[in-house]
Amino acid sequence: MMGRKDDHQGHFFYHFKLDERVPQDHLLRGIDQFLDLSQLHEHLEPFYSHTGRPSIDPELMMRMLIIGYCYGIRSERRLCEEVQLNLAYRWFCRLSLEDDVPDHSTFSKNRHGRFRDSEVLRFVFEGVVERCLAEGLVSGEGFAIDASIVKADASRVRSKSLKQDDDDWPRPGGSSRAVREYLAALDEGNEPMRSVSTTDPAAQFTGATGDKPFYAYSTNYLIDTEAGIIVDVEATRAHRTDEVASTKTMLERVEERFDLKPKRLAADTAYGSAAMLGWLVEEKEILPHIPVWDKSAGKPELFGRSEFTWVADSDWYVCPGGKRLESSLRRFKKPRITKENTIIYRARSADCDSCSLKTRCCPNTPSRKIHRSIHEDARDLARSLTHTSAYRQSSNQRKKVEVLFGHMKRILKLDRLRLRGLTGANDEFLMAATAQNLRRMALWLGQSPPQPSGSVCA
Repeated sequence: MMGRKDDHQGHFFYHFKLDERVPQDHLLRGIDQFLDLSQLHEHLEPFYSHTGRPSIDPELMMRMLIIGYCYGIRSERRLCEEVQLNLAYRWFCRLSLEDDVPDHSTFSKNRHGRFRDSEVLRFVFEGVVERCLAEGLVSGEGFAIDASIVKADASRVRSKSLKQDDDDWPRPGGSSRAVREYLAALDEGNEPMRSVSTTDPAAQFTGATGDKPFYAYSTNYLIDTEAGIIVDVEATRAHRTDEVASTKTMLERVEERFDLKPKRLAADTAYGSAAMLGWLVEEKEILPHIPVWDKSAGKPELFGRSEFTWVADSDWYVCPGGKRLESSLRRFKKPRITKENTIIYRARSADCDSCSLKTRCCPNTPSRKIHRSIHEDARDLARSLTHTSAYRQSSNQRKKVEVLFGHMKRILKLDRLRLRGLTGANDEFLMAATAQNLRRMALWLGQSPPQPSGSVCA
């Protein structure tokens, strides 16, 4: 007999448990297991008034933001609608069926105020990293670093050429937060870019991806290669110099905050400059598993620097013809260093004039000279490490950073920023990294691993 639902009269009372409606294997259950916001109120207490009407609970707003970044909900207006309707979201936010969801404007007001003043997003991110440490997902043996370009919320059409004394630029009183932030940076003496967006002036105009140039920022990830946990993140302009410079910032911050200093650091050739390798080896005592940025190979028909033998005890080079290249004819207490932090070693003109190999060595100059970096010992160490099995392993593990970038853009849908300014970019990158670490803990530790197909459980 065909059944028919009798719904002409509703129930007066309902027996409903929200916890029973959320599946045990739901992602948010795993995230909730490892998310600890117990110290959040204490951290934010100095930034709230002790009198007046109680505000929206900051833990509720933080849990809603985590949901948004975990599930790629980019709009805060849509996020509030989803939390209103989704039972699992309500359970994660500690909301009952009768509780109201905050208005989307609450997030903007707090983000530009007490959240940034208190650096609460970094506080939450570092709390998650501490939990990863406690769960044994961070070994601290090897780190890897890389950067990825993310489009800014700025049109390439709305741009102008700007000088620091340009009177046509809008003044701070009638401009957006991103513009005011940029003008404050100009007042501090930072050199402006040639072409800037009138919407987001701090964004970098770049064509590094090979497509049409666009305005963008870079997110820089420092990860532990054991499980791919992000131990630090930094937002910079989409410029290679700024990306490489963030390495020092993140390594020093991780050492200070978590007492972690890796034994080795893996990166691509962009991080293999002499200054960076010197800093890693000489100051931090970290093995650089990084290809050396080297332009001394020379032309195919001419001798490169590798053809010259370095004699460290005597402080000179020996050329293929057996002649010496010295930094000076006289011995000085301190070597003469150029502005590029190199020492020049020259051969004698008489030796080069009578040499049968001159056409392959220095055909257009009276004598051969070699620029040796003051960090050449660190560069030599980096070169020697490329032949080790540990280096090859680090090269494979470094790909985990690229996997995280792909996950951020395709799964979390952070391929274009919604917030403007460098601080806005930093907020978004911090939340994305927090979500990625929480998702990894939830998937790896929050539930039993899946059984292989065809296996029989005892």
